[in-house]
Amino acid sequence: MKITLIRPNIGRLGDVPYFDEGRMEPLQLGLLAAMCPADWEVRLVDDRCEHIPFDEPTDLVAITVEVFTARRAYEISEQYRTRGVRVVLGGFHPTLIPEEAALYADAIVIGDAEPVWSQVLADAKACNLQSRYDGYTGKVQNGILPRRDLYKGKGYLPITLIQFSRGCRYACEFCAISAYFQQRYTSRPVDEVVREIEAQDRQLVFFVDDNVVADPAMSKQLFRRLIPLRIRWVSQGSMDMVWDSELMDLMCESGCLGNVIGFESITQESLTGMNKAPNLKGFDRYEKAIQILKQYGLQTWAAFTLGCDTDTRQSLYDTLDFAVHHKFTFAAFNVLMPYYGTPLYSKLAAQGRLLFDGRWWLHSGYRFNHAAFKPAQMSPEELTEMAFELRSRWNSASSILSRFFDLKTNMRTPYRMAIYWMYNPLFRKETLKKQGMFLGMEPV
Repeated sequence: MKITLIRPNIGRLGDVPYFDEGRMEPLQLGLLAAMCPADWEVRLVDDRCEHIPFDEPTDLVAITVEVFTARRAYEISEQYRTRGVRVVLGGFHPTLIPEEAALYADAIVIGDAEPVWSQVLADAKACNLQSRYDGYTGKVQNGILPRRDLYKGKGYLPITLIQFSRGCRYACEFCAISAYFQQRYTSRPVDEVVREIEAQDRQLVFFVDDNVVADPAMSKQLFRRLIPLRIRWVSQGSMDMVWDSELMDLMCESGCLGNVIGFESITQESLTGMNKAPNLKGFDRYEKAIQILKQYGLQTWAAFTLGCDTDTRQSLYDTLDFAVHHKFTFAAFNVLMPYYGTPLYSKLAAQGRLLFDGRWWLHSGYRFNHAAFKPAQMSPEELTEMAFELRSRWNSASSILSRFFDLKTNMRTPYRMAIYWMYNPLFRKETLKKQGMFLGMEPV
């Protein structure tokens, strides 16, 4: 038996497929491959950098689907199903909107795949594939190490993706992670994570956890075990980590370079409206928190969400000025997106503010990084234009140069300087290139 595992592309730039120069290894497909029995031949195809061999014989196709890749995933599925090949869809999007995904697949996997993957393969082999398999968000990986050999030759960034935990305990209004995991959190045994790190050959690791510090006690256990490994690592973490000095000490001793942190907004009113609880403690526009981050030399990727009901043109310009002033190593200025299954989506739907028939991810008129709802203080077009203006100004050559001059972070060591200059030009190119791209590959 042969299975083809596919990571879909987002879409195309005009008539040309988008080529993602900042792509990272698809960890979830490496794990699925590792869970396949020895009598299954496995091929991994990454639509972001290679052509899909639709006419190459295969017995089963499995596609991981996110909201921005849903349209392309359904196109790929249709191509295989017209050739008589069975297709399984799984991931965040099918879990949050299974009734839609089921229209484009022979089977869908709801939740995490580990509990049901062996049954999916057994049923496929017996020609008895069920229409739906319900996994759950429980034990992470079950001791399985990903098939990293399948990543070779595909031009991924030189950073190893590893997962310590899944989920987050917070309930931010806009967050698909909270909707998917229903505020549940679970982590792997630390010994297992250490074994996976030792089994690969890189010194730079990205822990792809939704919130690596969601359980501080478990995080401290992990960080203590990382110290003798002498790796460097990055992850994603909530702002409230800065108030735990022991956690911060261990984090930095274990090799942390910095984290993606959801700042979202610089106003307390907006943060309260989106239920961004970890950002609200002693709120002073993050002055003390940023001081602590810089004290530890952490290179922060600050993520901002644009388009909350209290946002105005001036407040968005203030957000950019705030980010430039603090010389963050990286920053993202993201248009607020109504993901299906989130409280935000339900609220906007009830208020009649959703655009593109409420299915922007499939709508032929939607373009990447455009507003998909009616903001309260400006038009959708204004929000789209302002978000792109902020990204463009943040990623300008003068901004990149001026932000570099921070002795506490970006200039702290030669290695950190190299990280800054290696990735800022790349992220600038990718951020500006993707603006307004089509979702999916098929012409509208």
